[in-house]
Amino acid sequence: MTHQENTDNNWLFEITPKNKFFSLNLKEVWQYRDLLMLFVKRDVVTAYKQTVLGPLWYLIQPLFTSITFTIIFNNLAGITTGTVPPFLFNLAGITVWNYFTACLTGTSNTFGSNAGIFGKVYFPRIIVPISIVVSNLLKFGIQFFIFIVFYIYYYFQGAAISLNILSLLFPALIILMGVLGLGLGMIISSLVTKYRDFSYLIGFGVQLLMYVSAVVYPMALVAAKMPEYVWLVKYNPLAYIIESTRYMLLNVGELSVFGLLYTFMVTMIVFLVGILIFNKTEKSFIDTV
Repeated sequence: MTHQENTDNNWLFEITPKNKFFSLNLKEVWQYRDLLMLFVKRDVVTAYKQTVLGPLWYLIQPLFTSITFTIIFNNLAGITTGTVPPFLFNLAGITVWNYFTACLTGTSNTFGSNAGIFGKVYFPRIIVPISIVVSNLLKFGIQFFIFIVFYIYYYFQGAAISLNILSLLFPALIILMGVLGLGLGMIISSLVTKYRDFSYLIGFGVQLLMYVSAVVYPMALVAAKMPEYVWLVKYNPLAYIIESTRYMLLNVGELSVFGLLYTFMVTMIVFLVGILIFNKTEKSFIDTV
């Protein structure tokens, strides 16, 4: 055996992707929890590191968007929100919607934006998209705090808003929204490694998706005014999450048990498919990125 052959056949370790087609790697993710927290810190700190206003951008975006939607959709287009102030109605939907879009867009280029790290160091790749979902949860908390401030203000102004017992389930809705964004993001991220067109379509697609997700109008309004298009909202799991959010926090609209069960099933299917595609792409993405 030559020296070269001896060198080639005596590696101490060889880093290769796991052969399992489906694996959540929960045990391994827990072992790398410190790295997960480092990625979360990176996402939060570097987002607005060289900006003047810094974290205030977390607040400015939903506030200005809610004001704009109130002027255009409620004042000009005449969309009514019942007894709930239009601004608060829009802020509730936008706050939850922002969390979904942040999770989706943040995870949709996982392989492309982290190719340098993935090609040099081994760790469970799924840690990166999970860290994005967790870090966006912190941003959501800041935006939700602003919603609470305006909620209290309108409550003492005599607005007909109130919580109900189902408000306790609101955190479950946010988790559901995050998991759905994570699943879709992993699917898109895997597709982007081969088809770069998806990276250009994601921003455009998210904007269109918002208008069929009942963000700025009640679901009942579509059934009443445009029954021929109600299926666009009826089969959209995001619409049920946003409608249920307003029901829990503002006591307006309705809560569909069937809709939430349907949303849960779709979310789990999307998440599992995302895991499958993500694991498969992980084995060969470095050749295509």
